Amino acid sequence: MADVAAAEVKRLRDETGAGMMDSKRALTESKGDFDKAKDWLRAKGLARAAGKAGRATNEGAVEAYVHSSGGIAKQGALVELLCESDFVAKTHDFKALAKELALQVVGASPAYVRREDVPGDVLERERAVYRESVKDKPDNIIERILEGKLNDFYSRTCLLEQPWVKDDKRRVRDLVTDAIAKLGENITVAHFARFAVGEDATTAGDGALPPSPA
Repeated sequence: MADVAAAEVKRLRDETGAGMMDSKRALTESKGDFDKAKDWLRAKGLARAAGKAGRATNEGAVEAYVHSSGGIAKQGALVELLCESDFVAKTHDFKALAKELALQVVGASPAYVRREDVPGDVLERERAVYRESVKDKPDNIIERILEGKLNDFYSRTCLLEQPWVKDDKRRVRDLVTDAIAKLGENITVAHFARFAVGEDATTAGDGALPPSPA
């Protein structure tokens, strides 16, 4: 069993928000490898998040982010983030997540919250374009190519599928999953709205009909 320094346990706890015992165990299981310990905690967080996925989210908050240029606000976003209790909605971590999501909406201009929100006619249009582009490929690889192109489409247009603007090695959904594991409640993105000077507003979420991406 690897010896685990208290300073490394504290560092891992500070960076991930995990408890002290979980941080120590992660480092022990990973034989002191800090990056592997973070991955171990993330995998554990995924399991915890999966167990909370069906729980009702009737509390939450609306968070705003405004981006200024030359002292003038040019772009902004609102995000409605939901959780299970008013207590969690008031925490710094929950509010910080909502702020990060609003910043992501401004920076990456998604059209939908999640891939399930993309209308069927939009998907069919994308598939038709992709099929035309690979029609000369062998039949046995066409479906694999189409799947890859659709995943790329989702990563560009769906908020939760997008690479995080601050670290493109992570998806936005990873931020939500980490928060669920840390805060112990189900957390869902209900709606977002993006505004920019000279552009039509984009809204997405339950009951919202965002414009089809170009």
